[in-house]
Amino acid sequence: MDSNYRRDKPGKSPMGMDLIPVYEDGSSGEDFGPGAVKIAPHVVNNLGVRTAPVELKNMHTEISTVGYVQYDEDKLIHIHPRVDGWIEKLYVKAAGNPVKKGQPLYTLYSPQLVNAQEELLIALKRNNSSLISAAKDRLKALQLSADFVQKLEKTRKVQQTITFYSPQAGVVDGLKVREGFYVKPGNTLLSIGQLDQVWVEAEVFERDAALIKKGLPVSMTLDYLPGEDWAGVVDYVYPTLNSKTRTLRVRLKFDNTDYQLKPNMFAQVSIHANQADSTILVPKEAVIRTGKQDRVVLALGDGQFKSIEVTIGRVDIDSIEILDGLNEDDVVMTSAQFLIDSESSKSSDFKRMTHDEVPNSVWMQGDVNSVMAGHRMVNISHGPAEAWDWPEMVMDFTVAEKVDIDSLKSGQSLHFEVSKTEDGGYEITGIHIMSEPEVSSATVSGLINAIDIDTRILNISRGPIEKWDRPAATMDFIVADNIEMVDFNVGDNVTFTFEVRDDLVITDISLESDEQHGKENKAAVDHSNH
Repeated sequence: MDSNYRRDKPGKSPMGMDLIPVYEDGSSGEDFGPGAVKIAPHVVNNLGVRTAPVELKNMHTEISTVGYVQYDEDKLIHIHPRVDGWIEKLYVKAAGNPVKKGQPLYTLYSPQLVNAQEELLIALKRNNSSLISAAKDRLKALQLSADFVQKLEKTRKVQQTITFYSPQAGVVDGLKVREGFYVKPGNTLLSIGQLDQVWVEAEVFERDAALIKKGLPVSMTLDYLPGEDWAGVVDYVYPTLNSKTRTLRVRLKFDNTDYQLKPNMFAQVSIHANQADSTILVPKEAVIRTGKQDRVVLALGDGQFKSIEVTIGRVDIDSIEILDGLNEDDVVMTSAQFLIDSESSKSSDFKRMTHDEVPNSVWMQGDVNSVMAGHRMVNISHGPAEAWDWPEMVMDFTVAEKVDIDSLKSGQSLHFEVSKTEDGGYEITGIHIMSEPEVSSATVSGLINAIDIDTRILNISRGPIEKWDRPAATMDFIVADNIEMVDFNVGDNVTFTFEVRDDLVITDISLESDEQHGKENKAAVDHSNH
């Protein structure tokens, strides 16, 4: 049956179906606005209608993503030689081997180390304190330990090869040398990382970036250890997004006392972001999302329902945040709402009933078409005014006495206030000029025919204006206030610039020299393209 086919008496529709009577007291649309429907209790029961109250509480947002386990780079060190030389003996044979602090790593032969030791011995023989201090500082800069220097002072014997030791405990990563290798200061021999704590590098979508902050709790699981959970925190939020994936890098930190977490493992992580302020939440299934509009069906009581528009915010597993459209004491439908929404949508304005008063004045934006200063009226093409339910249109407005009508010009863009008058009319009570109209100008030569200082008018026979395709003409021009008219006389040949406003206004003018005038053969010259 066509829902738009209505009659004031019994009968049949064009499809041959009996019309259903609707009584004034059986409609609740007048109570709760257009689109409100009333359903009998047994129908509500048969439809399986369920409702839920709107909740005002903190929203727990769980951001799920993936990441990779990495070394804690704050505790990752790289081993470099300070001199050229050859690896005589390598104590660490493979990457991944554990090392202890003070454990020997490699033995190096270097002529530079031999020379540095000999310099100290020479300084000791001369008993020169400054030379001794300089020699010790050089050995220290070459990473020789204080124990080695003391032993050298005691034995006075140069060692051809020197053993270097691990500065920290950890595991070897990236072993890049073997025995017999020739190495230089620019070479990285190996790296040593610690696994007591590890980093997890994860990425989150751009829409979740505002929720991520340092210190948020994080939970993590790994496929290779099902049932195991690790608790960590957000250690650092990187300042830039990946331009290709539009994701934000986040660094997470986890304790790893039993060394179960190993670098390059793949992990599933959940970042727990709680909103500090309470917000209105509804069950996820209560929201009807159409793509162009989000709606919920309000349960108004006594079997009455209405579909209204809402603005949604964040979405989690169970709830949706409502930014606008619902109050804390509302009740919404969570099942069978699609049937009732389809009925309510036929006539609903998708707005809840409110008792807000219509404002007495509104601000609008528009363009000035014409100004009638004598009647204190202006014609404006303005945009919509939602508070008064006005569409875009062209109107004549009276201008209030407190508004300077002389400041209004055709072509201006305005932000203006319109107020209701006692007689039911409208008048402009405030203006903000957003942009001035574009002014056309040209520069041309001419001959002054007459001067009227009182009205500041010059009558000039000007030359042609090629850019406007205008021939030579004799016209009256108004002279701008900043120009001294006493400097000019009838018969003067001048070059001047004028603007096309409500009148033709000269903004710049100068006398032509006799030589220049002679070249032009006393003809007016167009300077409009200069």
